[in-house]
Amino acid sequence: MRTRGFEIAKGYEDKGINLPVRKTKHSAGYDVEAAEDIIIPMYKPGIKPTLIPTGLKAYCGEDEWFMLANRSSGPKKGFVMANSIGIIDSDYYGNEDNDGHFFFQYFNFTDHDIEVKKGDVIGQVIFQKFLTVDGDVAEGKRKGGFGSTDKK
Repeated sequence: MRTRGFEIAKGYEDKGINLPVRKTKHSAGYDVEAAEDIIIPMYKPGIKPTLIPTGLKAYCGEDEWFMLANRSSGPKKGFVMANSIGIIDSDYYGNEDNDGHFFFQYFNFTDHDIEVKKGDVIGQVIFQKFLTVDGDVAEGKRKGGFGSTDKK
């Protein structure tokens, strides 16, 4: 029986993607690598965050979610996550309109573009359980991927 884990996303099966691993016995996060070379341009007002593909999808229990978090070295290198953390719900994986490929969103706060190479560790994933309140009646079904909980 599968509980939680990582898989290669559609379109990345033959691209040499490494599944995330924890580096130490007591690490909370699984280190995630970039799936391809990409440039994060230096920040200017009005610029949109750069989406870095991971080539990965992750599955977890219905009462779980996973967090995309920056590594402590990210801000030292000049890039920070545009949304501080990413929250990926369990139904993002394998729904009818979305395979589950997750991306990291970054801004670059240096005075030069930052080059990210395929295989560079760009962030980490931490799995968590969530709680609901008394009387919760959520019945909606996700259709789609990135930003799909905003769609009506």
